[in-house]
Amino acid sequence: MHSIKKNIFLTGAPSSGKTTVIKKVISALTVPSNGFYTEEERVAGKRAGFLMNTLDGRKGHLAHQDIKSVFHIRRYGVSIENIETIAVPSIVPVNRNIIILDEIGKMECFFEVFKQAATRALDSPNIVVGTITLGGDDFILGIKQRGDMEILEVTMENRDLLPDLILNKISGLHKS
Repeated sequence: MHSIKKNIFLTGAPSSGKTTVIKKVISALTVPSNGFYTEEERVAGKRAGFLMNTLDGRKGHLAHQDIKSVFHIRRYGVSIENIETIAVPSIVPVNRNIIILDEIGKMECFFEVFKQAATRALDSPNIVVGTITLGGDDFILGIKQRGDMEILEVTMENRDLLPDLILNKISGLHKS
């Protein structure tokens, strides 16, 4: 297996701060990067869905309570079209770019095209920084067991320290 852990992933309970850490890493990156992050969409204080935002400025719903889809997580319909046209192209390895992959989770893993794209990104020489759900299906558990994965759990105690820790790891890996 790989000795260098070039894939740095966060896991943790819902609302533990995984995406907040990722967004802080993105805003402080000084090297080229591509990929996407997700965030909750709230309407009148209630969660209505989840948005995907690519680093090059594209946006779309990952899932929303108003999306009609054969794929559902709780009350949210999952958008296969947006996963295929927004998430998947954004995580294609480019040069030595850092790839941001937020997240490998239940919604995204409904789709073989996403799983293949995530695997290609992880298998590439590129550094991948992302989030991965706690638990998960066989695909997610397989990703977690890769020898080139470093998985950090986000907690109340460490979430403010993690952006700098990750940026230091990226800096060390990117030079090599």
